[in-house]
Amino acid sequence: MLTNKEMERLRTGLVLAGVAVLMAGGAQAQGLGNSPYSRIGLGEYNANTGGVRQMGMGGVGVAAPNAVNVNELNPALLFYTSRTTFEAGYNGQYKTVKNANGANRSGSGTLGYFAFSVPLNTKWGAAVGLKQVSAVDYESNIIDDVAGAPGQARSLKQNKGSGGVSEAYLGQGYRITKNFTLGFTASYVFGVIDETTGTAVQEGISTTRLINSVDRVHTRYSDFAFRTGAHYRQKIGKDLNVNLGGVYGFAHNLNGQRERTQEQQYADDGTLASAVSTLSDGRGSSYVPALAQVGVSFDNDKNWSATLDVAQQQWSKFRDFGEQRLALSNTMRLGLGGELTPDPGSVEHYFQRVSYRAGLAVAQLPYQPGGKTLYDRSVSWGFGFPLPTATPLEATTLSLGFTYGVRGNTDILNAATNTSNVQETYIRGQLGVTLNNRWFIKRRLQ
Repeated sequence: MLTNKEMERLRTGLVLAGVAVLMAGGAQAQGLGNSPYSRIGLGEYNANTGGVRQMGMGGVGVAAPNAVNVNELNPALLFYTSRTTFEAGYNGQYKTVKNANGANRSGSGTLGYFAFSVPLNTKWGAAVGLKQVSAVDYESNIIDDVAGAPGQARSLKQNKGSGGVSEAYLGQGYRITKNFTLGFTASYVFGVIDETTGTAVQEGISTTRLINSVDRVHTRYSDFAFRTGAHYRQKIGKDLNVNLGGVYGFAHNLNGQRERTQEQQYADDGTLASAVSTLSDGRGSSYVPALAQVGVSFDNDKNWSATLDVAQQQWSKFRDFGEQRLALSNTMRLGLGGELTPDPGSVEHYFQRVSYRAGLAVAQLPYQPGGKTLYDRSVSWGFGFPLPTATPLEATTLSLGFTYGVRGNTDILNAATNTSNVQETYIRGQLGVTLNNRWFIKRRLQ
């Protein structure tokens, strides 16, 4: 039986989870600055790279067990949850987007994720949470002459997108043998993506007549997704352990409702007329390809760890409501990172208890213009600051993670029109708060 105090703590945890769901739902549509590459597929896709601890290590952690943070990246690692843990992360980003013709700077912030994990018994750990899977946030404007039109007609074409996809998940990790654990995660995936293509044509400089045409695509997604994970840990020396891990996210059809509308406006000497028509409105699905991740890590079970992860996803199989609007290619991601805590038990020197993290990553982009592969290269670093008030029963850790990266290039695609690739230079930051508390301790009668 749970005591009244433990029941109150459990209710508090459920309330916090509900508040986080509402906050994340409100933050879902917020992007992280203009990103032309978020027009691809479902947007700027987060390929299961974990939370604030993993961000500071280059997005690795498939085979890196940890008892302080929630590592839902690999559900098999939830077995290592030693205390009830709340964790939330807030994201920020500032980026520069440029091509051969100019540059644009933008940035913003949003709630990144929320997780709540509980050790159910000595062999079983579980977690629930909510995180963003993809973000769509782009805008481009092109002014050009209208070929073949009488007079000096010019056109303005605007492409704009916003929204994203999130997932609420339940993950469980279970120890099968002394060194081997398995895990499974079930997710409810949902979100809204809005895309707009607008064209405005002015028929000559001497006239006020305008013709505006706006095509809108509104897609609302909701479906389920699943992934499984495994982890093996073996001692290979007096102070050295090796960990092997793997995660497989199953391919699935992400069902949704899509509405296409078109609005046309005509303005002639102050007279405005408009017509709105629905082109299509029906259900369909986007095929999300499987994601395979493997990793290896080494640690001394005390104060340091080093991890290498590899991920692969077959984006060439992606279909958007049965269509392949843009030919995509399979991608691979390689990440290398580590963590060092000089002296976790130090009493006199606080910074000996701080965790220092660093990592490198390189990833292929699914969009390959002219058959040439584009890359996302990044370097990461981070810190975990334990509050001095920590006790064996309760602890709070503030974590910071940063990533500086360059995505794409500005190579010329067409010399005649001076069009080029787009390059993004970004710096991302994440603030994470982790609360650990040992619940459900059995009382002993004296």
